[in-house]
Amino acid sequence: MTDSTSSAIAWTDAARHAAFERWFAAIAPRHGLRGQTLRPASNDASFRRYFRVDGPAPTAFIVMDAPPPQEDVRPFVQLAAMFEAAALNAPRVLEQDEAMGFLLLSDLGSRLYLQALEEAVAVGDMHGADALMRDAIAALVQWQQRADASALPPYDDALLRRELALFPEWCVQREFGVAWTETQQATWQGTCDLLVASALAQPSVAVHRDYMPRNLMVATPNPGILDFQDAVRGPISYDVASLLRDAFISWDEAQEIDWAVRYWQSARSAALPVPQDFGEFWRQIEWMGLQRHLKVLGIFCRLKHRDGKPKYSEDLPRFFAYAHKVATRYQGLGGLVRLIEPLMGATRVDAYY
Repeated sequence: MTDSTSSAIAWTDAARHAAFERWFAAIAPRHGLRGQTLRPASNDASFRRYFRVDGPAPTAFIVMDAPPPQEDVRPFVQLAAMFEAAALNAPRVLEQDEAMGFLLLSDLGSRLYLQALEEAVAVGDMHGADALMRDAIAALVQWQQRADASALPPYDDALLRRELALFPEWCVQREFGVAWTETQQATWQGTCDLLVASALAQPSVAVHRDYMPRNLMVATPNPGILDFQDAVRGPISYDVASLLRDAFISWDEAQEIDWAVRYWQSARSAALPVPQDFGEFWRQIEWMGLQRHLKVLGIFCRLKHRDGKPKYSEDLPRFFAYAHKVATRYQGLGGLVRLIEPLMGATRVDAYY
């Protein structure tokens, strides 16, 4: 190994760079890490960075750089142990400096589910896409069945409402420059009340909270599961909604329902607390998905305006289409339709219907 790590990694904080060099030098001999091979592994919407580094061939490892106080690696470490206990394929924590926010992780490879699904769709290989999604559904059922949800923070009323508040603050006001009237604000609050009540009425399980193809890897065993540090104890439909109505790839509704039925049947066989009636479960998925999509509209606009990451806002039309489709279907959500339709006029959503 060289005396220092690769120059391919940029550091804006000299003190943090020096701390990383010291930590890396201490752990490298234990794993045969070759510092000169350290290179960026992936981008992240948070302050975390991921690097890949080679060890004894053909082994590679992942380094997480999660700078405090913006990031806290302790939930990641806790959740990684929970996934391992559930016999699921998630990164194992091999070395850790919790105070500085440095982790050495096992490497699940570099082929994202999102990439594999997009390639399958491009060549009309729905059989291949279906096999990947079935594996993801089976892993989700296993996670919900085996994980001790009591060890996780609750997805409670306060958290659900904080997430929903991102939409008017960052999407409505910052992205579109719209100021709601008092009547419109009251309509928004009524919508939030309905969505929060629906979420809290569902049975609680361990919720990954971002269970989507961009956070799944094609791996053995399949899938590899990433980005789980924000897991909570919450509504059983949440991760299903995340998987089926994704930020970066959309499916025909008939296909969504097919996979939802497959999950629902597997969940019932595993004695998970899903409704007896699939129609009710599908409504739960749609309403839970709506809460998530409104939140994500706010997050993507915040990434653009606060964090200087405008690329995420390119997918705003997809989320407006998801939200509009659900809001037009159910009694009580008509007010939301009136709030979002003027915003949708500035985006192109027809491609997602």
